[in-house]
Amino acid sequence: MQVTQLKPEDFKSDQIVRWCPGCGDHAVLSAVLKALPQIGYKHEDVVFISGIGCSSRFPYYVNTYGIHSIHGRAAAIASGVKVANPNLSVWVITGDGDALAIGGNHFIHLVRRDVDLNVILFNNRIYGLTKGQYSPTSEIGTVTKTSPFGTIERPFKPGGIAIGANGSFFARTIDSMPKLSTEIFIEASKHNGASIVEVLQNCVIFNDRTWADITDRQFRDDRVIILKHGEPMIFGKERDKGLILKNNQISVVKLGENGITEKDLLVHDAQTEYAGLHLSLANMEYPTHPVALGVIRSYNLPTHYDQALTDQVREVQQKSKIKNMKDLLHSGATWEVK
Repeated sequence: MQVTQLKPEDFKSDQIVRWCPGCGDHAVLSAVLKALPQIGYKHEDVVFISGIGCSSRFPYYVNTYGIHSIHGRAAAIASGVKVANPNLSVWVITGDGDALAIGGNHFIHLVRRDVDLNVILFNNRIYGLTKGQYSPTSEIGTVTKTSPFGTIERPFKPGGIAIGANGSFFARTIDSMPKLSTEIFIEASKHNGASIVEVLQNCVIFNDRTWADITDRQFRDDRVIILKHGEPMIFGKERDKGLILKNNQISVVKLGENGITEKDLLVHDAQTEYAGLHLSLANMEYPTHPVALGVIRSYNLPTHYDQALTDQVREVQQKSKIKNMKDLLHSGATWEVK
């Protein structure tokens, strides 16, 4: 792709943004608009493809190609687009319900195939567009219109699904941290394979403050950890807490206690092939552990689906005796009707 000098406003469409005031989607849109010019894309190099849901209105608000598709099928449509034109930067916009309920099958197979797409999964733990039903990521006990006595289902963990399906890239951010989001979107675009980015996003109408226990500024630094490749796993408002591996489990420690120093902490290796630690990091939950943000896994697999398919087609074309329509029509068993 040819690098060009564009600004965030160049990628903003002329459409009125129809999200509720205070919705976390606004912050995600802003972060993406800031990321695109830094990546160096032209308008015609990019396509945003969404399913159905509040977040799925996203393609209307970016000045690129876009498809507002059908419920749960954005991953399948995006895979076809990428295979048809490997030079495009293809982004999938989806929600926790769109991706993990009706679209669950497409999601895991997109990850398994490692198609070179960038997926932004908005996770607000609720169905917002259809007015407040519980979703696959809703916490146990959540009272909604479809669970008036509290949901009894255990929620999905998007990171666990992505890494468990042999995913090569998983990252997580929060809608209220746009700078981190922009950095992650840029890293996702560089990855050669399926990039899954979970955004912990707030729905002010139907599930307000669902992430408040980790997002409120007064205690956020003590309840989240921003992972960076090659750096020790340290966190806390005073930068005095960290993570170690003890008895094959991740444990939280405090620097200075029991002789613990920064040298004893785990050093984040996002690029290792071994996914076990990545899976543990992605599944950490407050209050026992800090919630992991940043790029948790970024491992380049030897090949991915769209590249393998392109190579396969090229190889078949080179070996085939059929080079055009005339060759095709005169191949195989043919006869003349008189």
